[in-house]
Amino acid sequence: MATTPPKPTTTATVKKEGSGSSSIFASLVIPIAFVVALLIYIFVLGDPSHYKGGDPANEPANGDYFGVVHKGGPIVPVLMTFLLCVIIFSIERFVVIGKAAGSGNVDAFIKKVQSYLNAGNIEAASAECDKQKGSVANVIKSGLKKYREMEQEPNLDVDQKCLAIQKDIEEATSLEMPMLEQNLTIIATLVSIGTLTGLLGTVTGMIKAFAALATSGAPNQAALATGISEALINTALGIFTSTLAVIAYNYFTSKIDTLTYAIDETGFSIVQTYAASHKNNH
Repeated sequence: MATTPPKPTTTATVKKEGSGSSSIFASLVIPIAFVVALLIYIFVLGDPSHYKGGDPANEPANGDYFGVVHKGGPIVPVLMTFLLCVIIFSIERFVVIGKAAGSGNVDAFIKKVQSYLNAGNIEAASAECDKQKGSVANVIKSGLKKYREMEQEPNLDVDQKCLAIQKDIEEATSLEMPMLEQNLTIIATLVSIGTLTGLLGTVTGMIKAFAALATSGAPNQAALATGISEALINTALGIFTSTLAVIAYNYFTSKIDTLTYAIDETGFSIVQTYAASHKNNH
């Protein structure tokens, strides 16, 4: 009994440390991504070799998309920052959620644990959690530990013990799940920001195009073409960024839902197994 109180504190501390490191990661990624995007925009896309006559004031060389994108104007590096953020945070979430699922297939793991529970073999189910590792296994192992504690508890009836096991599983879940959902809000925000920034670039490009049309006498065709290309490039980059962000957000949300369902299903099995085996004994 003496070793029980420190355990939740340790877990909570680990989660707080994980949360802190994740927020530091987020606050570092965004400015670094902007600097990288700016360097790419200036030195890679803006290289004179991408333009006719080696002069960035001229039109892009035929078929040279680097020069075309560079002509998108100052909003291009902002959109590139968003695109880099979507890619980086998607990779980070992929790694974190992959670790949370554990070393093996989650469905196969759940089936094994449930078969051990049905056979009343709590030790084997707990050993399976040690093999699997990850957030799902941690929550289930916490429930199984509580299961064993309740078997030694003389002062509660079966219903109270079942409630205690269920509460322990819910608490363990509430510690694990926020880790999986971190940075997803950034990806979700980039869905709308990408489109809106692309739209801003479209508007500024069209303003330039109409300004070229409004000049007295013959319109400046080069300025007109530059304004229209700026508008279209920003639109394309904004839509592409938002599309990637939507796909990433939906993919990771469905993954988290699958893990949550696996935890809920197994948690229910643990409580039901305890109730069935101990009520029969009574």
